[in-house]
Amino acid sequence: MNKITMELQADHLILAALEEDISSEDVTTNAVMKEAVTGEVELICKEDGIVAGLDVFKRVFELLDDTVQVEFYCKDSESVKTGELMGKVTGDIRVLLSGERVALNYLQRMSGIATYTHTVAELLRGTRIKLLDTRKTTPNMRIFEKYAVRAGGGYNHRYNLSDGVLLKDNHIGAAGSVTKAVQLAKEYAPFVRKIEVEAENLDMVKEAVDAGADIIMLDNMTTEEMQEAIRMIDGRAKTECSGNVTKENIGSITALGVDYVSSGALTHSAPILDISLKNLHAVQE
Repeated sequence: MNKITMELQADHLILAALEEDISSEDVTTNAVMKEAVTGEVELICKEDGIVAGLDVFKRVFELLDDTVQVEFYCKDSESVKTGELMGKVTGDIRVLLSGERVALNYLQRMSGIATYTHTVAELLRGTRIKLLDTRKTTPNMRIFEKYAVRAGGGYNHRYNLSDGVLLKDNHIGAAGSVTKAVQLAKEYAPFVRKIEVEAENLDMVKEAVDAGADIIMLDNMTTEEMQEAIRMIDGRAKTECSGNVTKENIGSITALGVDYVSSGALTHSAPILDISLKNLHAVQE
């Protein structure tokens, strides 16, 4: 996540997280640290995984005190191992203590998503299928969670509702039919926007193809239904498989020949990666 993206899109979210954690003061830290003392603390991995969110971790401390120094010994998207020293943070001990939890919350969450995504992406290795995330993200965490998916080897579906046309069951119900929904979308959306239709059965697949959909999402279909749907589409639209896709069942999809697999589990079900700040001590300046 580059500096411009951080300052324009992430800083206000990080500040909100800090304000949530420090509504007036850090009572505990202020009780035991009466004045500024320079200290150093180690960032240690406690579980094997893929790291993501190092810049966000660093930015937490910078927003509290821009004199804090953070040194990393790994990079986002790299593998880390249990017991590995990932980096060091040096600065006013009061800042290190007050920023610790928020910084780790971001890093653990993002690394957990990257790790889970990597595990699923590895199951698609050797195929042409792209693994996509969804909008099933934690409120106010989307920019961080979608970044973590990319760090883990996945790809981003649309970022938000302004980013693309995806006609789901309720949109189709509101329009009256698949055909009408696609027609209305083509009339309204700029020609550069692709139109995707969520199809729950083979009749909807046929109607979506005939209406000129660019992408057809095969939602919660059986393997047999997806095979028939792909045959019916016959290359006239891109295909996306969706609906309760996890690392446990994705293997059954790889032979079908779909273009994309989307999984909400990448962001809503990934466990955190256990990472800690340890061995805080004062240092001589």
